[in-house]
Amino acid sequence: MKVGHPGPHPEPPNDLASRKLLIRRIHRVWFRVYSLDYHPIYFGRKPQNRFDAPAGEFGVLYMGVDEHCAFIETLGQDTGIRVVTSSALKKRGWAQIKSRRELALVDLVKSGGLARIGADARLFAGNHDIARRWSKALWEHPLKPDGIYYPARHDPKRAACALYDRCETLVSVKRGRSLFDPKHRELLERVLNTYGFGLIDA
Repeated sequence: MKVGHPGPHPEPPNDLASRKLLIRRIHRVWFRVYSLDYHPIYFGRKPQNRFDAPAGEFGVLYMGVDEHCAFIETLGQDTGIRVVTSSALKKRGWAQIKSRRELALVDLVKSGGLARIGADARLFAGNHDIARRWSKALWEHPLKPDGIYYPARHDPKRAACALYDRCETLVSVKRGRSLFDPKHRELLERVLNTYGFGLIDA
């Protein structure tokens, strides 16, 4: 075995536009943890997160299939940190996001989705710069997918969605209360127990 193998994820292949994408069509409620100071629907254009545009060519909205996924993808991004503060929870809420029609997403979860485009699991767990170039290549694909459906980095059995802003007019939101609201106590306990997080009153 080569030292350091397999190394960085490869760049998008030159013939990606001619490859047949595995598309999953989904019409469901999605979840998002967001700052209560801002609107829950935010298609970011700055290259900050995994599948953002490399140079602001398009915006991306990140969502999870359930509250667990939304929590761990937002508050669990720093690997190794096993606590969350009450003040952090009070500043954020759970939002439910719906689309007016089913979304056509590049499926990186189902068997074959990665291999047929020449990718592997490093795409959603490795270098962000490479993942952004892949996102741009998929955004430019002739099929014009609505986004990417991929395993959550810290909980691969749950899926997340990187939705392109070509769908911005299709989505609506139901704002939730603070994560620390008594209404969410049982749900929050389940989420914290699932991921082994401690809660600090600070």
